[in-house]
Amino acid sequence: MRTACAAALLLLSASAFAQQQRPAITGIAFVRVYASDVGASAKFYGQTLGYSATQERSLTRYPVNNSQWIEVAPLPSPAPATRLAAVAFTTRDASALERYLRTHGVIIVHPLGADPSHKGFSVHDPEGNLIIFVQQTSGPAVAGEVPPTAASRRMIHAGFVVRDAEVENKFYRDLLGFKPYWHGGRTDNGPADWMSNQVPDGTDWLEYMLNIQPNATLKTIGVMDHMSLGTTKMTDVVAALQRNHCEGADCTASKMGRDGKVQLNMYDPDLTRVEFMEFKPSGKVCCSPILGKAPSEEENR
Repeated sequence: MRTACAAALLLLSASAFAQQQRPAITGIAFVRVYASDVGASAKFYGQTLGYSATQERSLTRYPVNNSQWIEVAPLPSPAPATRLAAVAFTTRDASALERYLRTHGVIIVHPLGADPSHKGFSVHDPEGNLIIFVQQTSGPAVAGEVPPTAASRRMIHAGFVVRDAEVENKFYRDLLGFKPYWHGGRTDNGPADWMSNQVPDGTDWLEYMLNIQPNATLKTIGVMDHMSLGTTKMTDVVAALQRNHCEGADCTASKMGRDGKVQLNMYDPDLTRVEFMEFKPSGKVCCSPILGKAPSEEENR
């Protein structure tokens, strides 16, 4: 019995030590999307959503706040099935996190220092999504100002198509420490169509978009592969879009989401969804409770 207890304590200690070796992952740094028409993309992100652009070689950046931004890259040839190019998270120690992932057998696609445009490194998750980890800084992480025309000043989550949640969870939950946040479906008693995992040391989250057909159209993929910008009141977003001369029914079409949060969906010229979402639920939350702390505009910014 004592031997079994000692072995259990040793395993527990080893697990705790491994947890301590993983540096903090604090939130989303940026989402990178592809654009087939640079001018049309600039009109959407710059004029309609109200952000100011900065240029870094072929990348166009739109600061959402001092530490988060939207990145737009030219569409490569041949064009990929998705226009979502990468999701990036901030970490308090990029070098230590890179070592941690190498130790656990994760292949580093671009090592720390390989890309001079940001202090970070990149990997592929088990389903091939490009995930970048960026060093958190004490000062502004991105050049440029956020103008008063900006429809939101906080990115709160990103989502993409996931084929096998269990496989992805081994990476995001077991290895990186992401925590269950909320899951829900189109019907109360049906399978989960959305599964959200909150970063271990912040309030941003990653949303799995489940049960998507393998032959889904670019339009459907664009709905699923998305970024979400937060707001306290959706009326503020609608007012900002109107001031920015937003055109079309989407500009005012807010609705209650299945997670009880008011949302409004816009689509860039390449059909990638930009979802505006209130920070806190104000309606009925279906399917599961929301387990994590709600984000806010001020947190870690």
